[in-house]
Amino acid sequence: MSLNHVRPWRDIYRRKSRQIMVGNVPVGGDAPIAVQTMTNTLTTDVAATVAQVQAAAEAGADIVRISVPDEASSKALKEIVRESPVPIVADIHFHYKRGIEAAEAGAACLRINPGNIGDEKRVKEVIKAARDHNCSIRIGVNAGSLEKHLLEKYGEPCPEAMVESGLEHIRILQDNDFHEFKISVKASDVFLSAAAYQGIAEATDAPIHLGITEAGGLVSGTIKSAIGLGNLLWMGIGDTIRVSLSADPVEEVKVGFEILKSLGLRHRGVNIISCPSCARQGFDVIKTVEALEHRLEHIKTPMSLSIIGCVVNGPGEALMTDVGFTGGGAGSGMVYLAGKASHKMSNDQMIDHIVEEVEKKAAELDAVQEAAE
Repeated sequence: MSLNHVRPWRDIYRRKSRQIMVGNVPVGGDAPIAVQTMTNTLTTDVAATVAQVQAAAEAGADIVRISVPDEASSKALKEIVRESPVPIVADIHFHYKRGIEAAEAGAACLRINPGNIGDEKRVKEVIKAARDHNCSIRIGVNAGSLEKHLLEKYGEPCPEAMVESGLEHIRILQDNDFHEFKISVKASDVFLSAAAYQGIAEATDAPIHLGITEAGGLVSGTIKSAIGLGNLLWMGIGDTIRVSLSADPVEEVKVGFEILKSLGLRHRGVNIISCPSCARQGFDVIKTVEALEHRLEHIKTPMSLSIIGCVVNGPGEALMTDVGFTGGGAGSGMVYLAGKASHKMSNDQMIDHIVEEVEKKAAELDAVQEAAE
């Protein structure tokens, strides 16, 4: 449920960018912000990699990136692309020939790093392969692998060096009449990343891929990414995102969607609004939310659910959600539907009942959407 139409202070005005295609996924322009992740299996293990791609796609990933470090990986990529339900980005470092092979294998996009891909002649060969095979390119600038001449010029990785690196590579692509590209300027430092992204956003109309690289584990990396990416998205910067975590790629996708959902930029699945619980709670809020998160993973329809332990904030939160439950007393609480108190339900039957109500509401919303289409 969105109230943005009556609350303009919640509006985010996205930066105007060109639109490119990554396979069948539009990136930039007025397209939804795409969520990406990256496999961490050996690319040569086709079965394991395909399984991870499919799991990420089921979690909502629009695009999945796969590392192509050697010729054997290039050969495996062809089979992976054939079995993938989403477009595949080939991650290319050091060996420009891997980029050519990946384009030939059917990759939808090539991620190349200006700091290690080689001289302009080699980049031109990658551009030709991309053009010949209808493949887009991501210019992936990274603070940890800037070109030597830029480090000598600036003394250390800084926003100016990262922006200059990106613009140098943009020039090469444009000089070769290639415009199907997006760009990223990542760093593990939130401040460095944010400044670099603001700089590149002002300097080009290319679509921007957001990320805080090497952000850390599930908890620390999520927090760092939420701060860095959240602030940039709030400013209207970003056309596609990847949350880099030392964790299962599915977790990256989940966190990415949660960041977008929190800003009202994209909606998928059930947005659970729940209290942290206290001595006033009429039921075990924490265990209930854990159970509902698991039981409602299959719901893809955007909708909201409030789970509040007591009547202090429960009725107010329920007014703004599709389905709600507020703890009361004597082992029961109140169920809210479409913001209105509907009926009481016992705590011991509450989880099953809420799942039923959410599934019913999702079916109704899907039917309305289908009728509108």
